[in-house]
Amino acid sequence: MSYVEPLMRQNFLEYASYVIVDRAIPDLRDGCKPVQRRILTTLFEVDDGRFHKVANIIGESMKLHPHGDASIGDALVVLANKEYFIERQGNYGSILTGHPAAAARYIECRLTPLARDTLFNKKLTEYQPSYDGRKQEPVFLPVKLPVLLMLGPEGIAVGMSTRILPHNFGELLRAQIQLLRKEPIALFPDFPQGGLMEPSEYEDGRGKVRVRARLEVAGDKKTITVREIPYSSTTESLISSVETAAQKGKIKVASIDDRTAEDVEIVLHLPRGIYADEVVPQLYAYTQCEVSISSSIVVIQDDRPAELSVTEVLSSLTHRLREQIRAELELELQELEDKQHYLTLEQIFIENRVYKRIETATTSKRVREEVYEGMNEYKMFFIREMTDEDVERLLQIRIRRISVYDINKSRREIDDIVRAIKVCNSKLRALTKTTIKYLEGLLDKYSDLYPRRTVITEFDLVSKQEVARQTLKLSYDSESGFFGSVVKGDKHQMTVSEYDKVLIVAADGTYRIIDPPEKVFVGKKALAIEHHVKDVGVILTYIYRDDNWMPWAKKIHIQGFIKDKEYDLIKDKKGSIDRLYVGEPTLLVHMLFQPRKRQRKKDDWYNLSDVKVCGLGSRGTRMATKAVQRFKIHKGG
Repeated sequence: MSYVEPLMRQNFLEYASYVIVDRAIPDLRDGCKPVQRRILTTLFEVDDGRFHKVANIIGESMKLHPHGDASIGDALVVLANKEYFIERQGNYGSILTGHPAAAARYIECRLTPLARDTLFNKKLTEYQPSYDGRKQEPVFLPVKLPVLLMLGPEGIAVGMSTRILPHNFGELLRAQIQLLRKEPIALFPDFPQGGLMEPSEYEDGRGKVRVRARLEVAGDKKTITVREIPYSSTTESLISSVETAAQKGKIKVASIDDRTAEDVEIVLHLPRGIYADEVVPQLYAYTQCEVSISSSIVVIQDDRPAELSVTEVLSSLTHRLREQIRAELELELQELEDKQHYLTLEQIFIENRVYKRIETATTSKRVREEVYEGMNEYKMFFIREMTDEDVERLLQIRIRRISVYDINKSRREIDDIVRAIKVCNSKLRALTKTTIKYLEGLLDKYSDLYPRRTVITEFDLVSKQEVARQTLKLSYDSESGFFGSVVKGDKHQMTVSEYDKVLIVAADGTYRIIDPPEKVFVGKKALAIEHHVKDVGVILTYIYRDDNWMPWAKKIHIQGFIKDKEYDLIKDKKGSIDRLYVGEPTLLVHMLFQPRKRQRKKDDWYNLSDVKVCGLGSRGTRMATKAVQRFKIHKGG
């Protein structure tokens, strides 16, 4: 056991680390999971502007990805349906209906212009060996977009999961510009299915949003058409939820027509006597016409999982974009300086006929020495020190090039390079402004392709209790003492919903509050059965006599209660309740006292309106100081 435990601990730790870092959780830097990064890399390597069979892309990706073809194909379809980086041709299924894509041999794909412009730069990409060591793959892609928030990836790892909601392309780039200008930002999700969104609880990506379908009500209010569906649902799952709610009696629907093609169109026909004003809130309460979607942004940052907010993610990616543009400009500057250096050497070498010096040299060593000596006279014009590599390049110039050498063209080319170097240095000095200009260029070029689809709005949460249909018929049989939905009785008949609570007061002065029952024994002389127990509670007013027949009036307000628990209305077990009323009645009570010797006053009156609300444990208000034989009740006046 002492040997197995550390072995299992170490193996499990390695497995968990692999699943978290190399499989399920996306990298903050490029927003990709490993399989997505390998698919995009493969598409870039084979890109020739034409479509490729998805089956071929899967085969090529397997050279980098250690798992099977099914996982690559599924990931490619999901990535393509995001519409940002992979252009589709063929049947890729539908995110609206949930239908799967066609087989990989029948569909084709290629990179989009946006992907070519923003995801790749071989000169600035860090590579690592693939799983079998035969190829090189990127550690991360040098992306210049907030890919993580654009794609909205999800993943389940060992002991953690991530669910990042997709955001709008244009809004993300405009928010990056605001961050570069040190302005506050506020970002909310945007879903490809559209719909209506209430984001008050989003909490910068650490909370949730509520999303509703877009419903269209016909003029006669007898037809409801679903035009857009919430994120995470499909037309099939939404229709199934409507059918389930209808079967349970929570909503009334006569028939459902699914006319969805390119756009969603689900038509709900309502039965006679039912109108859309009643059904629409029920659809939001009981079906997938409204869903709550939680957000949890867990990413790989510095080779370990981290939980971040939307603002933290975008701030980090904006800083990375700025540094990426700096690296590209520095690389461009280096290449321009290298080109200027070589063209200057070439110009000196040809215009000043330095190449003539090598005609008398008999060895390769002497040839190089002659070049060094001849070029050294013009050292003041060099961009930097000349190297052996530069000498070798000069010696490789063909005689044809020397013979047709155009001095003016060479000077114009050098002047163009000098101007380009000045522009590059200017951009580096104003790097923030350069980054903003780059983002504005992307917005001008691509933002119209990705408009916002989900409408941000405000709507109240629909209470299931308030919109529940009253379909349960309850009744009380005084002969058997049973009460419920399967009881055939002629007293206390009521129609309630499944969310109502029923108050039952038994003959022995106890009460309890229960859910609508199928069948429950309440006694053969139930004093009251009432179902209007809402959030405000219920008021009971009653008259009782204690063990000495002294009259008491009591009024209680039942608000807090434990369901199914039995409570006592009076503490005196020998006492009895004479009258019980639900609410606050305006009644006069005529009390007839028990006959006693030399008793002059035989009766008295009491107004129940004078009774004040008291606690359940209180005795109440004494109505008289004499024992009462019986009561007579009269309307108040």
